[in-house]
Amino acid sequence: MKTLPVAILILCLAAGPARAQMADTTDARVAAAGAAAQAWLRLVDAGQYGESWDSAAGMFRDAVTKSAWESAVREGRAPFEPFGQRQLLVGSFQTQLPNAPAGEYVVLQYRAKVAGGRTVVETVTPMKERDGRWRVSGYYVRPE
Repeated sequence: MKTLPVAILILCLAAGPARAQMADTTDARVAAAGAAAQAWLRLVDAGQYGESWDSAAGMFRDAVTKSAWESAVREGRAPFEPFGQRQLLVGSFQTQLPNAPAGEYVVLQYRAKVAGGRTVVETVTPMKERDGRWRVSGYYVRPE
C-alpha cells in the first residue's frame, strides 16, 4: 500500500518540469509573436499600409487585397490618429481560432493611447507560418 503514494508523488514531481517547459515554450511563442506584431504595428503607425500588407501572413493577404487593406486601415484608424504608447494587456497562445485553420497563433491585445486623450484596444494576431516566422494574420481596433 505504501507504493501507491510514492507513485503519485513521482508522477506529481515529473509533471512539474513538464508544466514549466510548456510555460517556457508558450512564453517564447508569445514573445516571438509580440516582436513580429510590434514591427508590423510600426509600419501601420507610420502610414506604411502597403508595406504592412506585404509583410503580413499569407492568410491575411489572401483574405484582403492590398488596396482594400490600405483603404480599410486608413478609414478604421483615422478617428484615433495618432496612436501613441501601447501597453500589452494580454498575450495568449492558441491553436484554434474562429474562422481560421488550425495552426499556431498568438492573440495580443494592447491598450493604446490615441488622439484626444482617449484609449483604444488593438487586437493583433500573429500566426506562425510554414517558414517558421511569425506574421500578422489579423488586426482589429476598437474604442475602449
